[in-house]
Amino acid sequence: MTLPISFLSDFGLEDEFVGVVHGVLAKLAPGSPVIDVIHRVPRGDIRAGALAMTRAIQYLPDGVALMIVDPGVGSDRKAIAVETSWGFFVGPDNGLLSPAVALVGGASKIVSIENPEAMIPSPGATFHGRDIFAPAAGLLASGDVTIDELGPVVDGNDVSPMLLPLPEVEGGVVSGQCWWVDGFGNAQTNVGPDDLAQVGIAPGVDVSVSIGATSHQIPWVTAYSDASEGSALLHVDSAGLIAIAINGGSAADELRVATGVNVRFSA
Repeated sequence: MTLPISFLSDFGLEDEFVGVVHGVLAKLAPGSPVIDVIHRVPRGDIRAGALAMTRAIQYLPDGVALMIVDPGVGSDRKAIAVETSWGFFVGPDNGLLSPAVALVGGASKIVSIENPEAMIPSPGATFHGRDIFAPAAGLLASGDVTIDELGPVVDGNDVSPMLLPLPEVEGGVVSGQCWWVDGFGNAQTNVGPDDLAQVGIAPGVDVSVSIGATSHQIPWVTAYSDASEGSALLHVDSAGLIAIAINGGSAADELRVATGVNVRFSA
């Protein structure tokens, strides 16, 4: 039985790279559907790619996650395949795979992809998505190889982690960070409703929100329409985290909130 392949990358859609990887997958796993999760991860932004798959993984069918955000391509970083209870993850050993693997229960086996028979020969070393990752993903999805046939086992302690900042609660203030700004300009933070509850903040109240050095009073509502047109709002987003938005507008533009900016919440 073939497995579906969920494909994430920072390749963009301006060049042929996504199509070429699809072609390799179609040759090696013709019965496997390919789900394009996202190909507009900011170029080289490993954390953004990791968070995107972490948000998506629980809605994707068990199978193979092919993840390529690889600014270290051609270096001595390992190419790895990871076995989990969900299925397999394939990508560079740069922390990209770690959060999603952790979310599905962790790795039962990790191997370094080194078998030349599971690679496409190439004179260059800049397109491992085509030459190493896609063949490994396709062969795993088709069942033509086992993970052990891809290369030697790697100790989990030798794999690069992804260190994600956690919110801090102190003195009636929840200090967090903007993790992600979506295409609508909504800003997801790493703060959850339970964190705000620790300082007495509940849905339906106005919250003091400091974005960088600027403070705002913003209501915590359920839906965008609960705030007036053009007004700022807080809500619990689809990933269960607190997000900052503008009804009918862009929080990124109007409140100057961007990925990595510190955000503080207080009553």
